[in-house]
Amino acid sequence: MYNGNGLQTARGSGTNGHVQTNKFFVKPRPSTAGGPPKQPVPGFDGGTAELGGMRKPNKEILEHDRKRQVELRLLVLRDALEEQGYTEGEMEERVAEARKEAEADAAAAAVAEDEGRGGRRELQGGRSIWRV
Repeated sequence: MYNGNGLQTARGSGTNGHVQTNKFFVKPRPSTAGGPPKQPVPGFDGGTAELGGMRKPNKEILEHDRKRQVELRLLVLRDALEEQGYTEGEMEERVAEARKEAEADAAAAAVAEDEGRGGRRELQGGRSIWRV
């Protein structure tokens, strides 16, 4: 046994008695209740600490998600037009119009989110609806 760890003797254990540390053990974080307050981390918004340390979402990821939603709506529209028997030219025309509208709606939602209004515009049944 070394430092209180391991077996007192390797006899009868079926091992050679070699002691290894557990590299995957995650030590619990010390609580800040008893100690002095810590200095704020530079670059960290102090107002979000009340919310459990939530960070602001990455704008690039949000923009990419908006683009994916626009393309998903356009694919659904294209499938619906195909099932209704439209020609390829008519489908391209309608999808192009819908893309312009959806991109404008997505840009308006991005501006509204940046300004803090938080509204979101969705298409339902050919109509755009604001969701709060």
